[in-house]
Amino acid sequence: MAETLPSRGLDAQGYIAREGSLARVPTAFRPVVASARDGLLDLFAAQLHSAYLYGSIPRGTARVGRSDLDLLVVLREEPTARDRAAADALDETLDSGFPQIDGCGTLLVDRPRVLSDLERHDLGWFVACLCTPLLGEDLAEYLPRYRPGSLLARETNGDLAQLLPGWRARIAAADSEEARRSLVRFMSRRLVRTGFTLVMPRWNGWTSDLHEMAEAFGACYPRRAEQLRAAAVLGYEPRGDRAVLSSYVDDLGPWLAREYARVHGVKAPRPD
Repeated sequence: MAETLPSRGLDAQGYIAREGSLARVPTAFRPVVASARDGLLDLFAAQLHSAYLYGSIPRGTARVGRSDLDLLVVLREEPTARDRAAADALDETLDSGFPQIDGCGTLLVDRPRVLSDLERHDLGWFVACLCTPLLGEDLAEYLPRYRPGSLLARETNGDLAQLLPGWRARIAAADSEEARRSLVRFMSRRLVRTGFTLVMPRWNGWTSDLHEMAEAFGACYPRRAEQLRAAAVLGYEPRGDRAVLSSYVDDLGPWLAREYARVHGVKAPRPD
């Protein structure tokens, strides 16, 4: 019989349980995953240390024609510009070849970075808790277990203030409905997750469901609850509304950044 985990995404000891598995990949998405696996092996060969799925596909909640394929690839050495171009080309091939996905994104990192002290509570946590092994050695074996505390909150999403100027520039450059739709989807999800991790230690758990995240936030910040609920809806069903984007960078985003810094502090600077 499969082990039943306690509610709120924690195991019996109170650590965040790893979400997702290859067994949960919906049937419609299995050919996409198989093609991605073969493509990564062909592209990176001996450079490849490991590869992971994350997001709705390994969680089993993906929707045909609406969900994207998310991949994390760990190389033995720091990725080069050529490596990134190859990953982008694979993303385009997968996206155009499989109508069941709406986009594909591959993150490239190197093994030393994943296991570094600086990334222990950000990229390391991401690999250990949110990524499903697809190829190679699982780096979660070298990482600690994680509780939903303030340190994790700070190091995962405590950089929103640094991101907002770049978001404003991206909004100004978005000259089509489709470009704005993509930004609404991305920024909605990031703001909801930031709102959730703001209250995560009080909620004492983990979820990747945007609606559940928004409800957890709203219980602690009722005056901002409707804003995050609306962002959760747009994270799943985006529309290219410039007014929404403006509200994110002029109101909700700056407020969240200030409150985050007050409650948890600011994320440690990264070299890049």
